[in-house]
Amino acid sequence: MSTTPQLPYSELLQLKRWNTPTIYNGWEQVTKRNPAADAFNIEETRDFMPQMGPMVGYAVTVVIEPSNPNHRKTNPNAGAEYRRYIASIPGPKIVVIQDLDKPRVIGSFWGEVNANAHRALGCIGTITDGAIRDLDEMTNAGFKSLARRLCVGHAFPSPVRWGCEVEVFGTKVNPGDLIHADKHGFMVLPPEEQAGLLEAARFMDANECNTVIPVVRNSTGRPTLEIAEELEKSIATFSQNVREKFKREGEW
Repeated sequence: MSTTPQLPYSELLQLKRWNTPTIYNGWEQVTKRNPAADAFNIEETRDFMPQMGPMVGYAVTVVIEPSNPNHRKTNPNAGAEYRRYIASIPGPKIVVIQDLDKPRVIGSFWGEVNANAHRALGCIGTITDGAIRDLDEMTNAGFKSLARRLCVGHAFPSPVRWGCEVEVFGTKVNPGDLIHADKHGFMVLPPEEQAGLLEAARFMDANECNTVIPVVRNSTGRPTLEIAEELEKSIATFSQNVREKFKREGEW
């Protein structure tokens, strides 16, 4: 597993201009994996800061079990060791947390202090299979969060292990995976799928804008059978463009 960023920051900023479904449309054309089962959250998640738009960064990972006080006793230095791990990885970083208490999540790793601390260490947000709290303060810190729910307390959120493979919302994530996330959910892209992603997403977005979308948005006052005929032609053009570019079929 790689913890070295694969893409320049300028490309990450361009990926951030699109929503996560648009990134999926590009990924679908460059992946060798199953576009009906891989790379995205299988279970429902919730974006608690949708007004912040998408977040794009590289995964750093940690496992917690807030219901269990024994982890802090087993390794009283876990917090400091975990923070050194976070500080050692180049950003931008998204903290991906597997909560072993799932589905009965009771405590939050996150709050005002931890969000600001991680922001200072180069993290831009989190995807946690557990809970968050201090929502307004986390938003004020500019620390975006996708989570299962809100909660009141922190319980015993000491890190159990970190820098390892985790599973969140039915999806496995490794350190160094590229994360693109927004209110729709998130995508997880390993290093081998990152290089061609921007070009593919840009192409698929332009392909829609040049074929299907103009037909359906320019329909006022026109006979519906005429619109249907033009729509079929535009879909055929859309699909032909995809075949010529990627040697694959588009969603149509």
